[in-house]
Amino acid sequence: MDHIAIRPAGPDDIPAVLALFDDAVTWLVSQGRTGQWGDKPWSTNPKTVALVEKYLTTGSAWMAETGGEPVGTLTLTDGPGSYLAPVAEPERYIHLLTARHGTGAGAALLAHAAEETRSQGISLLRVDCYAGGDGKLVAYYERNGFTRTEAFLGQDGTWPGQILARRV
Repeated sequence: MDHIAIRPAGPDDIPAVLALFDDAVTWLVSQGRTGQWGDKPWSTNPKTVALVEKYLTTGSAWMAETGGEPVGTLTLTDGPGSYLAPVAEPERYIHLLTARHGTGAGAALLAHAAEETRSQGISLLRVDCYAGGDGKLVAYYERNGFTRTEAFLGQDGTWPGQILARRV
Protein backbone atom coordinates (compact mmCIF):
# COMPACT_ATOMS: atom_id res chain seq x y z
CA MET A 1 0.00 0.00 0.00
CA ASP A 2 1.30 3.43 -0.95
CA HIS A 3 2.00 6.11 1.64
CA ILE A 4 -1.07 8.21 2.41
CA ALA A 5 -0.46 11.93 2.92
CA ILE A 6 -3.21 14.00 4.53
CA ARG A 7 -3.37 17.73 3.84
CA PRO A 8 -5.88 20.51 4.46
CA ALA A 9 -8.48 20.83 1.71
CA GLY A 10 -10.48 23.83 0.59
CA PRO A 11 -12.60 25.31 -2.19
CA ASP A 12 -10.00 24.49 -4.88
CA ASP A 13 -10.52 20.80 -4.04
CA ILE A 14 -14.28 20.79 -4.74
CA PRO A 15 -13.88 19.14 -8.19
CA ALA A 16 -11.61 16.43 -6.74
CA VAL A 17 -14.01 15.76 -3.86
CA LEU A 18 -16.96 15.48 -6.24
CA ALA A 19 -14.91 13.06 -8.37
CA LEU A 20 -14.22 10.93 -5.28
CA PHE A 21 -17.94 10.80 -4.49
CA ASP A 22 -18.76 9.97 -8.13
CA ASP A 23 -16.23 7.11 -7.95
CA ALA A 24 -17.76 5.93 -4.66
CA VAL A 25 -21.27 5.89 -6.15
CA THR A 26 -19.99 3.91 -9.15
CA TRP A 27 -18.33 1.39 -6.79
CA LEU A 28 -21.44 1.10 -4.59
CA VAL A 29 -23.63 0.55 -7.66
CA SER A 30 -21.22 -2.17 -8.87
CA GLN A 31 -21.76 -3.89 -5.50
CA GLY A 32 -25.55 -3.60 -5.79
CA ARG A 33 -25.59 -1.14 -2.89
CA THR A 34 -27.65 1.84 -4.05
CA GLY A 35 -29.51 2.55 -0.79
CA GLN A 36 -26.79 4.79 0.62
CA TRP A 37 -26.27 7.42 -2.10
CA GLY A 38 -28.43 6.22 -4.97
CA ASP A 39 -27.09 5.50 -8.44
CA LYS A 40 -26.41 8.94 -9.92
CA PRO A 41 -23.08 10.83 -9.78
CA TRP A 42 -22.88 13.48 -7.05
CA SER A 43 -21.45 15.94 -9.55
CA THR A 44 -24.77 15.93 -11.46
CA ASN A 45 -26.98 16.67 -8.43
CA PRO A 46 -27.22 20.36 -7.42
CA LYS A 47 -28.01 19.41 -3.79
CA THR A 48 -24.90 17.24 -3.33
CA VAL A 49 -22.73 19.77 -5.17
CA ALA A 50 -24.00 22.48 -2.78
CA LEU A 51 -23.32 20.19 0.20
CA VAL A 52 -19.71 19.65 -0.87
CA GLU A 53 -19.27 23.38 -1.52
CA LYS A 54 -20.71 24.19 1.93
CA TYR A 55 -18.46 21.86 3.88
CA LEU A 56 -15.29 22.64 1.92
CA THR A 57 -15.78 26.36 2.53
CA THR A 58 -17.04 26.30 6.15
CA GLY A 59 -15.62 23.16 7.77
CA SER A 60 -12.15 21.85 8.47
CA ALA A 61 -11.67 19.76 5.34
CA TRP A 62 -8.93 17.21 4.70
CA MET A 63 -7.72 15.40 1.60
CA ALA A 64 -5.88 12.06 1.59
CA GLU A 65 -3.48 11.54 -1.30
CA THR A 66 -1.15 8.86 -2.57
CA GLY A 67 1.49 10.03 -4.99
CA GLY A 68 -0.27 13.38 -5.22
CA GLU A 69 -3.55 11.77 -6.33
CA PRO A 70 -6.68 12.31 -4.18
CA VAL A 71 -7.88 9.02 -2.67
CA GLY A 72 -10.12 10.25 0.15
CA THR A 73 -11.60 13.20 1.99
CA LEU A 74 -13.48 14.19 5.12
CA THR A 75 -14.58 17.37 6.82
CA LEU A 76 -14.81 18.12 10.53
CA THR A 77 -17.27 20.61 12.04
CA ASP A 78 -18.50 21.54 15.51
CA GLY A 79 -21.67 19.47 15.22
CA PRO A 80 -24.00 17.36 13.11
CA GLY A 81 -26.13 18.47 10.20
CA SER A 82 -29.48 20.13 10.87
CA TYR A 83 -31.24 16.75 10.67
CA LEU A 84 -29.74 15.66 14.03
CA ALA A 85 -29.69 17.21 17.48
CA PRO A 86 -26.34 18.38 18.87
CA VAL A 87 -25.02 16.96 22.13
CA ALA A 88 -24.48 18.87 25.36
CA GLU A 89 -20.67 18.90 25.16
CA PRO A 90 -18.05 20.10 22.71
CA GLU A 91 -17.58 17.69 19.83
CA ARG A 92 -16.13 17.33 16.36
CA TYR A 93 -18.41 15.81 13.76
CA ILE A 94 -17.30 13.99 10.62
CA HIS A 95 -19.00 14.90 7.35
CA LEU A 96 -18.38 13.86 3.75
CA LEU A 97 -16.07 10.93 4.41
CA THR A 98 -15.30 9.00 1.29
CA ALA A 99 -12.24 7.08 0.19
CA ARG A 100 -11.27 4.83 -2.66
CA HIS A 101 -11.96 1.25 -1.69
CA GLY A 102 -8.88 -0.70 -0.65
CA THR A 103 -6.49 2.25 -0.31
CA GLY A 104 -6.56 2.55 3.49
CA ALA A 105 -7.38 6.25 3.08
CA GLY A 106 -10.64 6.00 5.04
CA ALA A 107 -8.96 4.56 8.12
CA ALA A 108 -6.11 7.10 7.79
CA LEU A 109 -8.61 9.96 7.60
CA LEU A 110 -10.54 8.66 10.63
CA ALA A 111 -7.30 8.41 12.62
CA HIS A 112 -6.42 11.95 11.51
CA ALA A 113 -9.86 13.19 12.60
CA ALA A 114 -9.35 11.62 16.03
CA GLU A 115 -5.95 13.29 16.38
CA GLU A 116 -7.30 16.67 15.25
CA THR A 117 -10.15 16.39 17.76
CA ARG A 118 -7.78 15.42 20.58
CA SER A 119 -5.34 18.23 19.70
CA GLN A 120 -8.18 20.76 20.08
CA GLY A 121 -8.82 19.54 23.63
CA ILE A 122 -12.11 17.89 22.63
CA SER A 123 -12.80 14.30 23.60
CA LEU A 124 -15.88 13.44 21.52
CA LEU A 125 -15.77 12.59 17.81
CA ARG A 126 -19.06 11.60 16.15
CA VAL A 127 -20.26 10.55 12.73
CA ASP A 128 -23.48 9.36 11.16
CA CYS A 129 -23.86 6.96 8.30
CA TYR A 130 -26.17 4.77 6.27
CA ALA A 131 -27.26 1.81 8.38
CA GLY A 132 -29.30 -0.10 5.84
CA GLY A 133 -28.47 -2.86 3.42
CA ASP A 134 -25.75 -5.23 4.55
CA GLY A 135 -24.64 -3.09 7.51
CA LYS A 136 -21.04 -3.01 6.28
CA LEU A 137 -20.67 0.75 6.72
CA VAL A 138 -21.65 0.69 10.40
CA ALA A 139 -19.28 -2.26 10.92
CA TYR A 140 -16.50 -0.29 9.19
CA TYR A 141 -16.83 2.56 11.69
CA GLU A 142 -16.91 0.07 14.56
CA ARG A 143 -13.64 -1.47 13.30
CA ASN A 144 -12.21 2.05 13.39
CA GLY A 145 -13.00 2.63 17.07
CA PHE A 146 -16.54 4.00 16.96
CA THR A 147 -19.50 2.76 19.01
CA ARG A 148 -23.16 2.89 17.98
CA THR A 149 -25.10 5.48 19.96
CA GLU A 150 -28.42 6.21 18.25
CA ALA A 151 -30.33 5.07 15.19
CA PHE A 152 -32.40 7.54 13.17
CA LEU A 153 -34.40 7.84 9.98
CA GLY A 154 -33.36 10.37 7.36
CA GLN A 155 -35.52 13.35 6.46
CA ASP A 156 -37.61 11.28 4.07
CA GLY A 157 -38.45 8.86 6.88
CA THR A 158 -37.10 5.81 5.04
CA TRP A 159 -33.29 6.21 4.96
CA PRO A 160 -31.92 4.24 7.96
CA GLY A 161 -29.08 6.05 9.70
CA GLN A 162 -26.78 5.34 12.62
CA ILE A 163 -24.89 7.80 14.81
CA LEU A 164 -21.58 6.52 16.13
CA ALA A 165 -19.20 8.09 18.64
CA ARG A 166 -15.59 7.70 19.63
CA ARG A 167 -13.86 9.07 22.70
CA VAL A 168 -10.41 10.39 21.85
